[in-house]
Amino acid sequence: MATIYTYLGPEGTFTEAALLQVADAVQSVRIPAANVNIALEKVRTGEADAAMVPIENSVEGGVSATLDAIATGEPLGIIGEKLVPIRFVLVAKLGLLLEDIKSVSTHSHAWAQCKQWSDRNIPHAEYLPGSSTAAAAVGLLADNCPYDAAICSPLVAEQRGLTVLADDIGDVADAVTRFILVSKPGALPAPTGSDKTTLVVPLPEDHPGALMEILEQFATRGVNLSRIESRPTGQYLGDYFFSIDVDGHLAEERVADAVRGLHRISPQLRFLGSYPRADRRGYSVPRHHQDKAFREAYTWVEGILKGT
Repeated sequence: MATIYTYLGPEGTFTEAALLQVADAVQSVRIPAANVNIALEKVRTGEADAAMVPIENSVEGGVSATLDAIATGEPLGIIGEKLVPIRFVLVAKLGLLLEDIKSVSTHSHAWAQCKQWSDRNIPHAEYLPGSSTAAAAVGLLADNCPYDAAICSPLVAEQRGLTVLADDIGDVADAVTRFILVSKPGALPAPTGSDKTTLVVPLPEDHPGALMEILEQFATRGVNLSRIESRPTGQYLGDYFFSIDVDGHLAEERVADAVRGLHRISPQLRFLGSYPRADRRGYSVPRHHQDKAFREAYTWVEGILKGT
């Protein structure tokens, strides 16, 4: 049976470009979703086998909609990630020139990545948030579209026959967005030696040193964090959870020990998966028995317990 995928749509988004990097996605059913919540809900209800959604951008950082949606509700698991270089164009209604643009729509992350260019070239244009870059571009084709232009990918402009007023308008030439492939929890992919583990860690109690207690679980075991972000739970002001990416796989001793330690201090810890890194970058998570400092500390404690 063919795999059913869903993704942040409509067709032509950077998210679809990420999905098309998955081996069987081209031949599989691909269902666009209006937003991240809808895409993830399709997986939870069984309408789709997996969803591709954005989670992090090299310029703007974490994608809050995804960080929040995957941290709550029925548990889901990350089974893979993909990286997509980001290039933007400004498209407009037929007949308009750059100086005619009074309003622009796009996704908030795209707008932030093109803000310097916009300030220089269309300084008086009003920004209207869109659910995605592609949705904003497709909206220009409607008769009652409330804006004049959109910022989107070159692929959407080509697919829809939209007029391109400016090309390559991103403020950072090498911007990259990271996307995650999400499914229902299941067996973990085998360790590859270049893996990442993602966790959601609620802060059980706000007190001095609470964050340090979380970080110590990794630092004392020699495990590196490649990303940590705080997000409000929405329950009340000052109540946060941490979204964390760890270098390593849960099958590695020290990563597993760190996760056990986290669970002790934060029982509502959510494990989102261990999966291959898209960049295949290596890392070092030393084994316990290879670590001289650990052996010495272990021997020292054992000596105390034995009274020697």
